[in-house]
Amino acid sequence: MGQTITSPQIEIERENQETPLYRVVLLDDDDHTYDYVIEMLQRIFIFTAEEALRHAQEVDASGRTVLITCELSEAEFARDQIHAYGPDYRLPRSKGSMSAIIEPTGCAKN
Repeated sequence: MGQTITSPQIEIERENQETPLYRVVLLDDDDHTYDYVIEMLQRIFIFTAEEALRHAQEVDASGRTVLITCELSEAEFARDQIHAYGPDYRLPRSKGSMSAIIEPTGCAKN
C-alpha cells in the first residue's frame, strides 16, 4: 500500500559566470562650463564637490574622464542620464548635453 516516490538525483552544475564590466567615460567639449560639469556629476552620480571638480579638471585637461565602472545596463543608464541632462544655461552656444561613451574594461566581476 505504501508507495515510495524517488526522484532522480539532479546535479546542477554552476558555471563560473563572469559579468563583463564597462567604463562610463565623459568626453570634453567647449560648450559646457566647469560649474555645469560639477553640478551634473553631483546630481547624477552623487559625487562630492571635490570628486566632481577632479573629473571636470581631468576631462578639460585630457579630453576624457572615467566616471564609473559597472555592468552594462548600469553603464547605459548612466550614459543616458548624461545625454539627457540638457544644455548649459550659462553659455548661449550650449545647445545640448555633454557626450559620454561606454567602453569595455576587459575585466569581469564574479
